[in-house]
Amino acid sequence: MSLLGRRAAPGWALAALAVLPLAFLAVFFLLPLGGMLARGFLPDGTLDLSAVGEVLGRARTGRVLAFTVGMAAAGTVLTLLLGMPLAYVLYRLTFPGRALVRAVVVMPFVLPTVVVGVMFRSLLAPTGALGVLGWDGSWVAILLAYVFFNLAVVVRTVGGTWEGLDSRAEDSARALGATPWQVFRTVTLPALTPAMVSAATLVFLFCSTAFGVVLTLGGLRYGTIETEIYLLTTQFLDLQAAAVLSVLQLVAVVAMLAVAARTRTRREQALRRGGARSAARRPRSHDIPLLSLAALAVGFVLLPVGSLVWRSLHDGDGWTLRYYRLLGDPGATPALRVSVTDALGNSLRTAIDATVVAVVLGLIVAVLVSRRPSTRRGRRLVSAVDGAFMLPLGISAVTIGFGFLITLDRPPLDLRSSAVLVPIAQAMVALPLVVRLVTPVLRGVDPRLRQAASALGAGPFRAAWTVESPVLVRPLLAATGFAFAVSLGEFGATSFLARPDRPTVPVLIFDLIGRPGADNLGMALAASVVLSVVTVGVMGVVERLRVAGVGAF
Repeated sequence: MSLLGRRAAPGWALAALAVLPLAFLAVFFLLPLGGMLARGFLPDGTLDLSAVGEVLGRARTGRVLAFTVGMAAAGTVLTLLLGMPLAYVLYRLTFPGRALVRAVVVMPFVLPTVVVGVMFRSLLAPTGALGVLGWDGSWVAILLAYVFFNLAVVVRTVGGTWEGLDSRAEDSARALGATPWQVFRTVTLPALTPAMVSAATLVFLFCSTAFGVVLTLGGLRYGTIETEIYLLTTQFLDLQAAAVLSVLQLVAVVAMLAVAARTRTRREQALRRGGARSAARRPRSHDIPLLSLAALAVGFVLLPVGSLVWRSLHDGDGWTLRYYRLLGDPGATPALRVSVTDALGNSLRTAIDATVVAVVLGLIVAVLVSRRPSTRRGRRLVSAVDGAFMLPLGISAVTIGFGFLITLDRPPLDLRSSAVLVPIAQAMVALPLVVRLVTPVLRGVDPRLRQAASALGAGPFRAAWTVESPVLVRPLLAATGFAFAVSLGEFGATSFLARPDRPTVPVLIFDLIGRPGADNLGMALAASVVLSVVTVGVMGVVERLRVAGVGAF
């Protein structure tokens, strides 16, 4: 089901609708990616694959691959273990402040990765709250940041499915004398498995392609594929090796997205077949262990945030607003080209532009991929389009950012010095999320409503608009807020493309933490707090607009 209907919409209209987003994807994703790969595999205009075996045979490449996969796997397991109890508490139980807790849990996912890195540095530094553990600069800090950043993926994906499950099977099992654990193991868990696999796939994807977190917490000491591509591109100009790793990453991303798409389809089918949904209930005595684990998870989210705020308000002599005052003074330190207020203005303007692009294109793509053609070929085509627009989630931002610089540098696309590249890059990151938020809503509309409107004399476009536009208002507003928050904090490609006189706040923060001095670190902490407050405010609005099905990544 889509805004164009299943059968009534003319084929030419669908083709015309697809032109704009496909052209955007081709020019601003496939072209930069292809340009980067061409520089690596076609250095002299002829195909040269000699670097493949050499790069894959390097001892360092083996260590990087092992570290990337091992850390992503560990992060996925820990995120599932912590996220499952929290999903149950937030989506099957009701209590005062539940909406606020949901917003808090979602907050880390849309925070800039560089801010997440700053949070854990402030928490684990020798003078931080957990400095006694000695984890500052270790792989443990990166692992904790992975879990912190991706917890929302598990909670919202599994929680949204859990909330929409048919309650009759569980009720029948209880009536037959099954204990709560037996009901969960034999009825609930099998129904949640597609959602869990989908969430685990996405968490693994986000962990294995993390950039800002690893760069901030581990520097170049702990290399992942993403940071290795960055190092090879910016430090050694070894584009052949970077291209090899980019292709390897692309293959892995396509495989993971295929698994996620398959399990997502099963999850949506299960929800459509569902009957009576379980109403959220108040906690009972047997919920105490899960409530305790959920409280631990919320504490895990709040601890780095609290540490960041506390350290931004303290210097060696006690409480102070000195670091916040310095943010407004561009002459306070050579690290600041502009004041943070100017950088925040740059971030807001860029994020607004990126959000408009992402929402418009995302809605069009959602319309296209929400169709369920009757032929196998049609279904494969729709699935391919859906998968193509998910690719930007997992492809190296370094690859795309550098690809922008080497491909969009001649007429008619001479944009290398243009300010439009930053919002375009941010829109490319936000676009897949908009599609994932809107598509389930379009697929969930009963086709008989549109058919009834058509029977009353409405044309295909008017029938679809009449039936589907009312249910799209809230999820579309939520997708807009989500895209804005994600664009506001994008760091990977922006770090390549932002002009020196127009840095965004994440770029400015990274500049600050890369320079010695207590004032520079203090200003980085204060700027991170400012950006976090803006992001939390936006996500609070998004959570209030949440509807069933929205928020399943």
